Amino acid sequence: MTVELTYLLYAVILLIAHIIIQATFSDLSKGIFWAIGPQDEPRDQNAIADRIQRALRNYLETFPAFAALAILIAVAERSSAMSMNGAALYFWSRVAYVPAFASGIPLVRSVAWFASLGGLAMMVLPLL
Repeated sequence: MTVELTYLLYAVILLIAHIIIQATFSDLSKGIFWAIGPQDEPRDQNAIADRIQRALRNYLETFPAFAALAILIAVAERSSAMSMNGAALYFWSRVAYVPAFASGIPLVRSVAWFASLGGLAMMVLPLL
């Protein structure tokens, strides 16, 4: 398995963890009885739970591109040091993005986001 496909596996695991983290923070924010009930009435969640939800939504925007690139690199047999480092940069930037966004510290979230896009760009180049 290529390094890029290994990071794709890790990215899927991160997606599952992201969903669990988001659901947990959201449910705790809204109350356990609301969470285990029918959830008929909408409830607001606290700022941290809301940030984690937005972080998950953002991850879902970039994950398909990462998955497609990892698969394309493997199928086209175009793996290179640049694409491997790009996959690593994307993955670790996305790992850092969750606590960066949840903390609300200015600029940190944006740096992680731009780094992840840089990782995607590094994966595109060997395919051109």
